[in-house]
Amino acid sequence: MMTSEQVASVYETLLCIPGMNDQIKLDLKVSRKQVLLLAQIIERGLRQETDNPTGIFSVATKEAISDLSSISNNCLQKAGLTELSEKLNAFPM
Repeated sequence: MMTSEQVASVYETLLCIPGMNDQIKLDLKVSRKQVLLLAQIIERGLRQETDNPTGIFSVATKEAISDLSSISNNCLQKAGLTELSEKLNAFPM
């Protein structure tokens, strides 16, 4: 089994591959249910990893994490689920 330092090194290497910073366009057709689920997974993952980052979060920049949160929020907005998501996040977990 790999140590956390080895995993971080692998992720750093993958993130340095040429073209990884290139912008791409995704054309997805997903249900609102899937958008809500994806946004919840992203937000929970980001909350859990801020205190003790592991895996790819240990090498991700604050900008990259912020971008991921923005993508999640943008998907919710486009699906008309921002208010619902905020209300769900208000429940204690």
